[in-house]
Amino acid sequence: MASDNPSIISHVSVGTNRYTEARAFYEKVLATLGCRIIMEHPGATAFGKQFPEFWVQEPHDGKKAATGNGIHFGFMAGSKAEVDTFHKAAIAAGGSDDGKPGGRADYGEPYYGCFIRDLDGHKIEAAFWDEDLAKKLGMG
Repeated sequence: MASDNPSIISHVSVGTNRYTEARAFYEKVLATLGCRIIMEHPGATAFGKQFPEFWVQEPHDGKKAATGNGIHFGFMAGSKAEVDTFHKAAIAAGGSDDGKPGGRADYGEPYYGCFIRDLDGHKIEAAFWDEDLAKKLGMG
């Protein structure tokens, strides 16, 4: 089956104990990156640009949702300004700062990103990779 989806990942899902609030949080925050609701089922909403790539849902087993240490979900931004807007929207929607927008020495000079904890404590990131700068530096 052929697909125009360039991603190597079909989708990821995060569990939430606050489904209605989490859905609203991600609807506001992911809109800053051009994402929208693609699909919904009772207790589950999928976001993406063309495909249902990021799901927010109540756990299927009925148990409490939990976060995983060392796990985070990174979203691609098209510019530094999109990273900044993502961060501001996430804070305004009730998320907490886990790394303000900016460069990270360990990630390389072309990287610009931010980190947020969502309403359930999941770590999310918006990142912009400056392809032109990467090429100039011999990184791309």
